[in-house]
Amino acid sequence: MESIILFLILGAIGYVVIQKTASKITNTPLWLLWLALMLPPMIWIGWYLWNPGSKSIPPLLVIAPLILSPLVYVWLIEMGRKNPPATVMGEGNIRKEEKMDIGENNPLAGEIKPMNAEEEKALRDCFPWGVYYLQKVDYLPQAVLCLGKLMTAPDLAYNTVKANLEKVFGDRFLLLFQETIQGQPFFALVPNPYSRGRQKGKEEKLTRPFLALGLLALTLITTTIAGATIAGITVEEMEANPALILRGLPYSLCLILILGIHELGHYLLALYYKIRTTLPYFIPVPFFLGTFGAFISIKEPMPHRKAAFDVAIAGPVAGFLVVVPVLVWGLAYSQVVPRVEDSGFFNLSALDPRFSLLFACISKMVLKGKLAAGMAIKMHPMAVAGYVGLIVTALNLIPVGQLDGGHIVHGMLGQRRAIIVGQITRLLMILLAFQRREFLIWAVFLMFMPASAEPALNDVTELDDVRDFCGLLALVLLVSIILPLPPVVAQWLNM
Repeated sequence: MESIILFLILGAIGYVVIQKTASKITNTPLWLLWLALMLPPMIWIGWYLWNPGSKSIPPLLVIAPLILSPLVYVWLIEMGRKNPPATVMGEGNIRKEEKMDIGENNPLAGEIKPMNAEEEKALRDCFPWGVYYLQKVDYLPQAVLCLGKLMTAPDLAYNTVKANLEKVFGDRFLLLFQETIQGQPFFALVPNPYSRGRQKGKEEKLTRPFLALGLLALTLITTTIAGATIAGITVEEMEANPALILRGLPYSLCLILILGIHELGHYLLALYYKIRTTLPYFIPVPFFLGTFGAFISIKEPMPHRKAAFDVAIAGPVAGFLVVVPVLVWGLAYSQVVPRVEDSGFFNLSALDPRFSLLFACISKMVLKGKLAAGMAIKMHPMAVAGYVGLIVTALNLIPVGQLDGGHIVHGMLGQRRAIIVGQITRLLMILLAFQRREFLIWAVFLMFMPASAEPALNDVTELDDVRDFCGLLALVLLVSIILPLPPVVAQWLNM
């Protein structure tokens, strides 16, 4: 049952990921891409359903789908690819052909209008030689590339060139500042989809408070019913006495508070940097946890890596600050029971706290001597909400692609190094999945996550030391959640 629930969650998330990424670059039907994406979990679920008594899946059935699935997925995308990737040719140290990455989902793609001789001269004048020594201007269907040598600090160069361009061209272009594979900074001008001329009469309404409130109300209902079920109330009892549903409120209110504060952190920082974004929206579901979480949709590129980092880290940090007191409070009302053989990830009636170093330490701090070796925890609904919040925090902090952790690492290290970190993380998650079956779904999900977050407009200027340190703390938090309690520490804590 746990595996089927995880499969449904992954299926829903996978379809959303495909819709937001692959649908922009290929005409291949989404359902076909979804089947390729879901091939490994479908094979694994089929194995366990066919062999209910088996505790381990043959290694071949683990490795083969993980190799076959991405190959089929990429092949299907290439078969239906809409447009070939744009390429640039550089000078000096930029000799070989490279992809220009403005983000798979970036709305900046569009035909560039040719410049006449007067406009090109004005463009060249926007690059003072003491700021960025412009050597060559290349015209591509989707961008004007300005290649040269950086002569001053990246943030000063970007702000100077941007101000000069706005004086000459107004809001006709968005200015991107990125690095080649060799680390050489270059500028790119792309059509501005947010210009007043293009958006006249087409301004998208971002704030839809009635939609946000309606989804919140539905999520309150579904999570309250789910909370009542977690509290041990059967469907028959709820039908006979609807007032029993209210026993699910501790779970419902705490979970909504955790998820809402997480998204509110993103939302407020986006507003601070004047980035167009929607209100936070909850996703109600009438089964399992009662919700698939909440989200905001950011409608324009990040201005710089600092903004991308701040918006990304604000969500997990804000959510975690609520998770800890909720978890502590819930554990105080939980019961200690003997550990059973299936005290796994979702056995809330006998949860083995040793699955997570951080969770085990918090549990021991709250339950103290009651939580001895050989004991598990019968989770109070409020503790379940904190537990779910902890898992959501860990999932968001994974440094891959467009997850919060991916944006955090991108802000700290830049796009090229963030891609390397993401690939290493994927490999480590696969290795971890061999030890803990619950992470198989995570491993598959990460394999199909885009390799990198969308670059910021100024993707060259680095973060300050304080933000780098906060990013490291966020990664330490991730490790403390997903790594099991070491045997030495378990012996020391008498767990």
